[in-house]
Amino acid sequence: MIRRGPWIALALGLALGVFLLRERQLAGGSGFPLDDSWIHVHFARNLAEGHGFVYNPGVQVPGSTAPLWTLLLGGAFALAGSEPFLAKLLGVVAALATALLTRVLVARWTGQDGLGLLAGVLAGLTGPLAWGALSGMEVSLAALLVTGGLLAHSAGRDGAAVALLALAVLARPESALLLPLVWGAGGLTARRNLVFAVTAGLMLAPWVAFNLVTTGMPLPATASAKIEGGLLGLLAGVREPLVTALLGRPWRFLAEWARWLVSVNVLLPLLLLPGLWLLWRRHGRPAALPALVLLLHPVGMALLAPYRGPAFQEGRYSIHLMPLAVAVAVSALALLRGRRLTRARSVVAILLVGASLWALWPAASRYGWAVQNINAMQVEVGRWVASHTPREARLGLNDVGAIAFISRREVVDVMGLVTPAIIPYRKDGETGVLRYLARACPDYLVVFPAWFPRISAMTADFTPLHRVRLAHNTVAGADEMVVYRTPWNRWGAAPRPCGRLAGEPA
Repeated sequence: MIRRGPWIALALGLALGVFLLRERQLAGGSGFPLDDSWIHVHFARNLAEGHGFVYNPGVQVPGSTAPLWTLLLGGAFALAGSEPFLAKLLGVVAALATALLTRVLVARWTGQDGLGLLAGVLAGLTGPLAWGALSGMEVSLAALLVTGGLLAHSAGRDGAAVALLALAVLARPESALLLPLVWGAGGLTARRNLVFAVTAGLMLAPWVAFNLVTTGMPLPATASAKIEGGLLGLLAGVREPLVTALLGRPWRFLAEWARWLVSVNVLLPLLLLPGLWLLWRRHGRPAALPALVLLLHPVGMALLAPYRGPAFQEGRYSIHLMPLAVAVAVSALALLRGRRLTRARSVVAILLVGASLWALWPAASRYGWAVQNINAMQVEVGRWVASHTPREARLGLNDVGAIAFISRREVVDVMGLVTPAIIPYRKDGETGVLRYLARACPDYLVVFPAWFPRISAMTADFTPLHRVRLAHNTVAGADEMVVYRTPWNRWGAAPRPCGRLAGEPA
């Protein structure tokens, strides 16, 4: 690893350099490509300052589906200060470690260091891993834990494997699909079953308990607010046609997964089935069964807890499997043996690297535009709120990341991610949201008018104060965001009593 590590670091450095160049060209400076990244750093700052796992100080809320990443950021902020840049630094370290472990995994599967090096380089060159490293999101950590767990499993270290994979679930819940596959890949002895059950239980139980205590459900508030169907949606009361749940969505997610892999590297999906065949032929069930997650992942997403598809936001719900996809695809080249086939293998290796490089610039451009969008909208609005509203002001928001972090104001999340009490009200649309706003009484409302057309049209009660419009929107929920003064504004001329609905006489 020491001799070959620099080549892998160089590949990742090249990818990151292209991303940073496009960020500078399109956004003019550093930032995050999602508002959700700012949610993590806001939670982390509150943790570092001793407030606990809260969004508004004093109110515990499980508003993160990636608590391990949030806790890791909180520790880093406590040690080095609450600088958002630390999220990028940790992401880069996790991405580099992931690429290095990918090399080791393929070398172990194939017995060929050259193929291991190719896999590590390709992992470093993939746009999604570079995006994850710089995004401030949890995906690089999840990819590292998944790859480490599979490497431990390949070495027969069951305890380490299940511990790492359970931690991966706390970084990206979709990783949970790997736990039963890795469990089923080995001997189902009483001792091994106990190791899996106890280790996974110890890792996951604290977070489930926290969710139960704070929301009454085993899932975090973010999951309850986002799930659109599937098994968990059914348990939460979401009803949908069986044809959609069992056929339509799984097929759509599977097709989206294939298109996403093609967009990362056009040769990648073509080599997955040969790679799986090689794993089965050489290592049998222990290697092949966990690798089948590459086929089961989109179907599992669709059937269990669908929100958006596998390619949503650069594949944020799928990036944890990208190193495995690279590893399986590169392993397929071990099938090409003999003098003539060895030459063909070299050609395929060159084509794989070329395909990754070809996809890098478009991926970096999407990242750059996303950073520009978030900086120009949510970050700008956060700065406006910080300088134009009282520090004691309460904000109603549909994007609770950058605005909350920059302004340090108390927030009411009208989408329910960090204000789970609004979720039952949201079932009645804007009417329900208005009822909850009358109960929470924010002084200002900052939303996309396109999401709340009825409320935005009530200009007698919701007075527009400031608006931002994106000329080239690629990632924000709508092109325009507006700051409104609400009828409950405590600094208004005649504030409406809290509890009285907007639209009623004062």
